[in-house]
This record gives sequence, C-alpha cells and structure tokens, in this order.
Amino acid sequence: MRNTILVCMAVLLLTACTRKFEEINTNPYDLYDDELKGNFKLLGDPLTQSMLNILSSSDVSVAQLQQNLMGDVFSGYMMTPNPFQDNRNNMTYDLLDSWNDDAWLTAYGSVMPNCKFVMDNARGKYKDFYAWAQLLKVIAMHRISDIYGPVIYTHYAMINDDHSIDYDSQQAAYTAFFKDLDSAITTLTHFADSTGTRRFADFDLSYKGDYTKWVRLANTLRLRLAIRISKVDPIKAQQEGEAALSHPYGLISAVADNFNIDISPATHPVNVICNSWNDIRMGAPMESILTGYHDPRLPYYFRSVDAKDSVYHGIRNGIAIAGKGMYTGFSKLALLPSRIQLLTAAEAYFLKAEAGLYGWKGASDVQNNYELGIYMSFQQYGITSAYYDYIHNSTYVPRRYVDPQNAANNVDSPLSTITIQWDPAATAACKLERIITQKWIAVFPDGQEAWSEFRRTGYPKLFPIVVNNSGGKIPTETFIRRIPFIQFEYTTNQAGVNRAVATLKGPDNGGTRLWWDVP
Repeated sequence: MRNTILVCMAVLLLTACTRKFEEINTNPYDLYDDELKGNFKLLGDPLTQSMLNILSSSDVSVAQLQQNLMGDVFSGYMMTPNPFQDNRNNMTYDLLDSWNDDAWLTAYGSVMPNCKFVMDNARGKYKDFYAWAQLLKVIAMHRISDIYGPVIYTHYAMINDDHSIDYDSQQAAYTAFFKDLDSAITTLTHFADSTGTRRFADFDLSYKGDYTKWVRLANTLRLRLAIRISKVDPIKAQQEGEAALSHPYGLISAVADNFNIDISPATHPVNVICNSWNDIRMGAPMESILTGYHDPRLPYYFRSVDAKDSVYHGIRNGIAIAGKGMYTGFSKLALLPSRIQLLTAAEAYFLKAEAGLYGWKGASDVQNNYELGIYMSFQQYGITSAYYDYIHNSTYVPRRYVDPQNAANNVDSPLSTITIQWDPAATAACKLERIITQKWIAVFPDGQEAWSEFRRTGYPKLFPIVVNNSGGKIPTETFIRRIPFIQFEYTTNQAGVNRAVATLKGPDNGGTRLWWDVP
C-alpha cells in the first residue's frame, strides 16, 4: 500500500511539474520582450546606476575613500588638513584597510553586477544596450585596475570548485578592456550609421543616447589605455592607439562633447568634503605649478585665502599635522559643478600629442595637439582670451614651496624648470614633461587619472612626503604605486587573491609597481 501511494504521489508531482514546466524553469532575474516594451527601463536603469557609481554621487563618505583620500591626494591635486588617526593614514603611507576597500566594493557592488545584468538580458536582442554596458564596464574597471592592479573581470561571477574566483592579471585585464572596447565601438558605430533612434536616451546621464558621441568617447578611451601601456607593450599600444586614431568618427574634439556624468540635483561630493567637512584643501604642487605659471585657471580651481591679495596656499602631502585647525585656512577648492568629469577634449589632444611623439599613424602634429589641448582646457573655463600669451610664455616655471605654518615643510627649489611654450628642439623627455604637466593641469579635478599618469611618466614632478609611516614598504623617493587588495577579498576569496598576488611584480603592498608602471 505504501509503495502504491508513493507511485501516485510521484505521478501527480510529475504531472504538475510538466504543466508548469515553463513557469518553473524561467529565471526570475531574466527579462523578456513583453517586459521591455515601452521605454526599456529595466535595461536602462541599471546602467544609470553604474554611471552614478563610477565615482559615488549618493554617498559622500564613499566618494571620500573611493577617490578623494587616494587619487585626489596622491596626484598632488589636493591634501587633507585632517590628521586622521594621529597622522598614521594613507597620506603618510600607513595604508589603512578600512580606507582601501570602498573603490573595490563600489565597483563590484554597483557597477559590475548592473553591467552583467544588462549584458545577460540584452545579448543578441538589444545590441546597443549590450555595447553601452560593455563600454561603461571598461570606463569603471580600468580605474579599479589602475588602483589595485589585477581585477576580477573576465572571470566575474565564475566560481571555481574551491569556491574561489580568479582575478585577471593587469595585462590580461587590459587585453580584455581593448577587446570589449573594440566590440562596443563596432556595435555603436553601426547604430550611429543606421538609425536616428536613441533607445537609451532616457537613462544616459552624459550624451542623451547619442551613439556618435559614445563612439568618440570609446575611441578616446581606447587611446588613453593605449598610451597607458606604451612603455610596457609598445607594439600592442601602437596597434590599439592607431585603431582609435583611424576611426572615421574620431575622438572627442569639442568641449561640448566632454564626458561628464550629470549628477544634479546632487552636489559634487568634493564640495561637501571641502566646505562642510573641511577635510580637503589645495595640494602644494598645485600651488607651485599654477602660481608659477600665472595660470588663469587658478581661480576656477581654488579659492584664495586672501581675496584682496589673491594669495593661494596648498598643503604639502604627508606632513605632520598637529591639529585640523592648523591648515583649514589654506585654499579651498572652487565650487565644482554637479557633474563628474571623466574625459575631456583637452585630454584627447594631449593623448594625440604624446602619440605623435611615438610616431603613431594618425596622431598628426605634436605641437599643434599640445597647444590645442591647452586651448580646449581654457575654453572649458571660458578664458580663451588668455590663451595666446600663455602658450607663448617661455619664462614662467613652477615656484618653490613655502609652508607658512611649518618651515620644515619648505622646499627651496622649484619642482621643475619646465616652461609652457613648446620647443621643437627640446629633448624627448622635456617634450613629454611639457605635455604631461599641461595634461595634469587640464585633467583636474579627476585625481584618479592624474595619479595614474604621474605613476606612468613621473610627471609632473611632485614633492615627496615628509613623514613616511610605511615601515619601509613604500620608499619615499618613488612615491606610492598602488593600493593593496582589500581584506574582504582575503577573507572570502583567499585562494583567488593568492593567485592574483603571484602576478604582481612584488608583494601586495603600496610600493609594488603595476604592470604598466615601468621605471
């Protein structure tokens, strides 16, 4: 009797399962055509969130650790007047685990899963959304790779038998970035050529769904990454760079096409960090270079400490600060607009100038691109009337640094003797320093990109820190090169992290150079 009952139950269950097979075997996280009819909200909203988290706009405390107390400071743009942890913090190279995880966790909490969701559901059917997700993924993740080195990219969401997830070495990650960029460019070019419909316009916080502008951005990003690897893999760099330079839609070439993410009505997180929290101020290299060059962009970047005399003071990185009030009177940042600036026409021309130094096909004249880079930066701030005199100045150089609060932080000689006016007869090293110094000024306030370029080139020349609490892990004279992998990964993915560490050039600390960071 018991066996008969079990057989009957099995038949009933089988019948029920068969009747509801389609319902039961439907992934509740997949999207179907009937759900996407209308305005594509279920594909667009996740990518809007991805854009808003490249630099967090909704949580200022996240943005502070994600970039402000890392790239913004390590680049020389800014410095904190706050002696966090009694001066034992990232500024003095005593890298704090609790500070170093926000960039990683934000990327893997709010960017990668959103991009994967859209790519999984748009694949083969909504190719423009797929390509847009690919591109946003590269935009966000190359920044993460340039912080930590190896990243989880091609192996994302792929769990091994030992429950670990593999990292890509930075070289493998960059190879994947270029592959995804090439795919996205091909797809978006097709849409730009064939249709006027802008299907993701309602979700695009930068270009309102304009496929052509996204293609130009992707080409410019491709050139940026090609230049980034030009020392370590010059053949691959030239191949990718020339592909970007030869594309019929070209690069970003106008200020109106700058890649900015509109975060309004929110304010830029740095405005809060600077003015409400008083946790950030002008960096000493900015004071030295901008005042030395009599740069007309200075009041658009920072506020003078004395409006009557237009005096600017920046804080030297990695100094001993007795109390927060010691340096809060130094120059605040000028109020930043409600947008996150990530790539500009000015940078595009400086990239072309450097590509020209290497003889890449399609780069055109080095001097012309250098001067156009400066012009585009001036145009961005509405000060083109000062452009001609600025580019023809051959005497101004960065100034020496004087700390009015503590003479022990003074630097008697200037950072550099590099001038502004282009010199065709200069050495290759002087030409590169001139390009990168002006690029560094123009990229402001994106400290992450500025820090990456400083590590790659050594330019502009920055003041070394005064207090080094790294215990010998980060030599003062070579500056900080990367951020160690986060402790959460060591706890949850130790086997994966251990394999990633094996791909580094040294131990998992801030003194080990990234793959593309060649002395």
